[in-house]
Amino acid sequence: MHFSTVALFGRYQDSGMDGPLRELAKVLEQAHVNVLIEQATADNTQVHEYPTASVEEIGQTADLAIVMGGDGTMLGVARTLARYNVPLVGINHGRLGFITDIPVDRSIDAVKSVLEGKYESECRTLLEGSIVRNGKVLTSALALNDVVLNRAGRGGMIEISVDYNNEHMYKQRADGLIVSTPTGSTAYSLSANGPILHPTVHAFLLVPVAPQTLSNRPIAVPSDGVLTLTLSEISRAGTGANVHFDMQTWSDLQEGDQIVVKKASHQIEFLHPIGYSFFSTLRQKLHWNIMPEVSDKDG
Repeated sequence: MHFSTVALFGRYQDSGMDGPLRELAKVLEQAHVNVLIEQATADNTQVHEYPTASVEEIGQTADLAIVMGGDGTMLGVARTLARYNVPLVGINHGRLGFITDIPVDRSIDAVKSVLEGKYESECRTLLEGSIVRNGKVLTSALALNDVVLNRAGRGGMIEISVDYNNEHMYKQRADGLIVSTPTGSTAYSLSANGPILHPTVHAFLLVPVAPQTLSNRPIAVPSDGVLTLTLSEISRAGTGANVHFDMQTWSDLQEGDQIVVKKASHQIEFLHPIGYSFFSTLRQKLHWNIMPEVSDKDG
């Protein structure tokens, strides 16, 4: 695939982002590629030597988007560009970097390889969540990682009733419930003791957050079905509840509200360097290859 126009996104909250962005833009320019800088990135990094564009304009004109930042930056870009089918390359300028998988010190060589057509393509599933109140859809949003229903405000659990394809699964009291994609299985879901799913697995995870009954365990369901989460009770006045989409957008909820979650019609395409391995990423990020050492005190 030939990339004639490439857009750059940066985690502009970081100081020193302007240097790596300029270096990357120069490499693209030398490869005779049209460079676009996302408008907010340009404004906050003062990189104004190249044409700027809104996210929507980038979606309509760019053949490729390169995101330099952390996973949070990538989540925001991916959710917005999903409907335009623009492939994404992630360069880690954050902390963990599960989906921004290219180290910044290898970014130039990696981008050159992508421009030469040397890359591996991988598609990731998105969630589409809708808030339904009294039979009317209030709003809908996409999520690459997860849709999370949780309590808000002061202490007190919420009660959630869960149905899958109109079949009742369970009702549980907990601090919240995570509906996660395989991509999100290494994010909030993992910290709530959910399992890790390979990105190619066609399933969604339901992971309770601090359930009242410890037998309420995570469960995976096929991703071609529809989940309905009903906020059946808020246990304490003033507690409140809300729903988050990738922890980036959220809405307040009332008792009786339903969150309808299904697989989105769009997917996200990530481009990785040749030799990319999900298992290698897990070994590196989760330190699976590091064995505990026995000290003299243990002996």
